[in-house]
Amino acid sequence: MIGNTFSKLRACSLYNQKIMPYAEALAWQRALLQERINNPNLEDVLILVEHPSVYTLGQGANPEFLKFDLNNNPYEVHRIERGGEVTYHCPGQIVGYPILNLHYYHQDLHWYLRQLEEMLIRVLKDYGLVGARIPGLTGVWVEGRKVAAIGIKVKRWITMHGFSLNVNPDMSGFANIIPCGIIDKPVASLAEWIPDISCSEIRIKIAQSFAEVFKVEYYHAK
Repeated sequence: MIGNTFSKLRACSLYNQKIMPYAEALAWQRALLQERINNPNLEDVLILVEHPSVYTLGQGANPEFLKFDLNNNPYEVHRIERGGEVTYHCPGQIVGYPILNLHYYHQDLHWYLRQLEEMLIRVLKDYGLVGARIPGLTGVWVEGRKVAAIGIKVKRWITMHGFSLNVNPDMSGFANIIPCGIIDKPVASLAEWIPDISCSEIRIKIAQSFAEVFKVEYYHAK
């Protein structure tokens, strides 16, 4: 381990982006990860962003979970290097991309996944919602409906990809897939419980909760 896990707060650059094309965000993540492989002393990064409508499939995702022909379809689709099955991103859903060097935390992927879940559970608690885990699955559920998905990639213990939280999106895009390959558990958005919720306020709460859970001190990057 490079440093004492929680001896001091790690610096973390927070990029609070508006709507960004998925391919652009993906290229940015890959560049940030490579920079940190080349120089492990660089600060951590958290990108919060929304994407235009897009479907993404993990590296081992099963195309049977798509309800359209992958070779002849009107949708933007990316097969990427994260784990997990197919998911959907669109405006009104906050996507978070932590670029963390786990040498400074714990070199344990299960720990990292549980920390991401804990961060989101704390955000929900601020709204009086009980976020739950389901044994054997990754993500966060409210009243049995999935509100947050998680899919990661780690290279040389540096992370990319991350989590998505359905705040107030148009949920119709999920009808074209079996989200995360889970047939018997529906997806939902926070707006179903809190009709006037906004992405701007959720972004603030995510950044604060992320700082608490991962013991980082973030500053707004440009």
